[in-house]
Amino acid sequence: MLNNFLDTRMNLTENDKKHIWTINKGYEGEVRSDIWLLNLTDNWLVLHDLLLEFNQSIFQIDTLIIACEKIYLLDVKNFEGDYAVKDDKWYNPSGELQKNPLHQLERCEILLKKLLNKLGYHFTIEAYLIFINPEFHLYIPSTESSIIFPTQLNRFLKKLNTRPVKLNNKHFHLAEQLASLHKDESPYPRLPPYTFEKIKKGITCYNCKSFLADKTLKCKNCGYVEDVDAAILRSIKEFTLLFPDRKITTDSIHDWCSIIKSKKTIRRILAKNLELIRHSRSSYYRLKK
Repeated sequence: MLNNFLDTRMNLTENDKKHIWTINKGYEGEVRSDIWLLNLTDNWLVLHDLLLEFNQSIFQIDTLIIACEKIYLLDVKNFEGDYAVKDDKWYNPSGELQKNPLHQLERCEILLKKLLNKLGYHFTIEAYLIFINPEFHLYIPSTESSIIFPTQLNRFLKKLNTRPVKLNNKHFHLAEQLASLHKDESPYPRLPPYTFEKIKKGITCYNCKSFLADKTLKCKNCGYVEDVDAAILRSIKEFTLLFPDRKITTDSIHDWCSIIKSKKTIRRILAKNLELIRHSRSSYYRLKK
């Protein structure tokens, strides 16, 4: 979501736009994967989005499934279109060379195994590259058993569900340990740098994301009209996501919304919908829980 806000409000470079597109595709893949895994039986322990470290090496796990005597490591990809493999090199539909995801999967498996051994666990690990997008196809010269294609997803899930899963305290303790080792802040760059001063102010159209030109809030691009209160509240939520450390005040939101000239209107909407936090020198608002 933040990526889309920045794409609307900044003059991003082509590299930044490509980076945001990649992040959005990754998020779509996570959603597809979560829905797919809802068909697992209740006897599995499933951990998502783990960021772990072993011996100063960071590795990320999309999905980790803990079973009785095995751990399933799933690296989910939302690739779309026709990809090709030649001499162990991967090429996207545009013919550009890509990082080989099998190498990434292998590295992740090795680091996870070493981390588990350090923690005193000796589970067998089965690692799979999961292609979740039905519009994906890979031209590959040989069969790769660690790859699960979109047409194989249901069969793979059925295979898991037919295997007995008897978990004990050891499995739950492992899940708790891995969750506690998760690093909250990723060292990988996620967003292009931005500041409040340089980002474009104004209210965007709810329908087409174009910037609205006047206080009537009628979009000149698609004709959509939004209620003033709803548009300002939507903009406030965007403001808090992009700038979580900035205080919500009448002045800051008046500056942020730009086309709303009346501070009285801003103050009314804030007082009606947000919680006022009073301080001796300055007061501010925050979203209600």
